[in-house]
Amino acid sequence: MSIPYVYDAGALIAIDGNDRRMWAIHHLAIEEGRQILVPAVVVSQAWRDPRRQVQLGRFLQSCEVVPVGSELAKAAGMLCGKAQTRDVVDAIVVTVALSCGAIVFTSDPDDIAQLSLASQVKPGVVIRRL
Repeated sequence: MSIPYVYDAGALIAIDGNDRRMWAIHHLAIEEGRQILVPAVVVSQAWRDPRRQVQLGRFLQSCEVVPVGSELAKAAGMLCGKAQTRDVVDAIVVTVALSCGAIVFTSDPDDIAQLSLASQVKPGVVIRRL
């Protein structure tokens, strides 16, 4: 079984900008049969104009968009409290990744690492910088 991937907004923005490295990572993940997770709030951070983001829309069809319900929202809020940060979207990314042992692809590795450390979950999140 393959380790899942979680993408943050930086990954979606890279795809929207036609970043070849991110496309290669994504295509390889699909070939390997990895579960690819994108929290719904991450989509909100990157989505602006469907007329200009056709490519991003197609990309998202190959991902599992994770809804943010009450329990996930509360867990992310608690993690923000522990890490003394306010970025709930990053906290949701980390919470999702920790729940399934996923690798996080991010353009913001320092914030993701701070949240992972604050969670005190071992092993912590594996982070790949974009």
